[in-house]
Parts: sequence; C-alpha cells; structure tokens
Amino acid sequence: MAVRKTTDETYRIASKRGNGILRREVWIDDATGRVTRYNLAYINHNLFAGDNGRVIGYDNAHGSHHRHYFGSMEPVEFVSFEEIEDRFERDWIALKERK
Repeated sequence: MAVRKTTDETYRIASKRGNGILRREVWIDDATGRVTRYNLAYINHNLFAGDNGRVIGYDNAHGSHHRHYFGSMEPVEFVSFEEIEDRFERDWIALKERK
C-alpha cells in the first residue's frame, strides 16, 4: 500500500480572531484514494500549555480514531474523514464563540 502525505497546512490565526494555529495533515492511499491517516489540531499555548498546546484535535495515530480536548483524549466513532473534519470545525467554532 503506497501512502503519501497530500496535505500539510498551517494557518496562523490573528489574535483578534482567537489567536493560535490551525493544523491539517492528511495521508492518502494511492491505490484507493482513501484517507489512511489524518491530524487536525487547533494549537494555542495561551489557552492550554499541555499536549504541545493542542487545545482541540482529531487524529487516528496509534491505531484508533480519537479526539483531544484540553489534554483529555476520548475515542470517536469514525464514519468518514469528512465527518471528522466537520466535527473538528464545529468544536473549534464553539470554542471560539465561547471566548
């Protein structure tokens, strides 16, 4: 199985918009076109110093799909990568609006 990293994006967020970094990494199986690995993260060391500043994150490292939230980690049901991206976006927007 040939897997390649197709996305490696980092967006810096201005302080008036919430500060921090949005990180998106995606690996695809060349044969099937399916996402085999992903890492989505909102990093803000001012909000949370632990977990390398990762406030919210979704990834499937270590053989399981899971969510990081202020240092805690919980399994998530994987339906599709697109659904995981939607969940990440909703979590980040909810956090941003809470501030």
